Amino acid sequence: MPTKQKALKVLDTYIRAWETQDPDLIVTIFTEGARYHERVLSDPIPDREAIRAYWETKVVQDQADIHCELLNFYVDGDTVIAEWLAEFDDVAQGVRKRMQEVALLVFEGGLIASLREYWASEQVGHLASALGNGNGTG
Repeated sequence: MPTKQKALKVLDTYIRAWETQDPDLIVTIFTEGARYHERVLSDPIPDREAIRAYWETKVVQDQADIHCELLNFYVDGDTVIAEWLAEFDDVAQGVRKRMQEVALLVFEGGLIASLREYWASEQVGHLASALGNGNGTG
């Protein structure tokens, strides 16, 4: 059962790994057999190595200039509920996005055994490189 202090440390690590695009850091907070539901109606990412591979593609290759702020978090037994607001460049789509998320994290032995994300995002701008000549006149 995580304490509020331990939960906050894990959440801080998650955010730092995301902002620094560090797949080696993100896997340090998951159990070996962790399940990661990036989209809860799809199959989960099945384990720590698959989580690393997902981050290498989704975060390292497809995102840039990531800023994330933890808004709230709650601890109830082995479950942590976290809410954060993030902005990042979606390099794959050529746009800047804002995303608000609620994540449900279930802990085992101080690490995340299950993470389910519920989020919405919106476009807040275009990337200069996606506009053709970089001056916005594309």
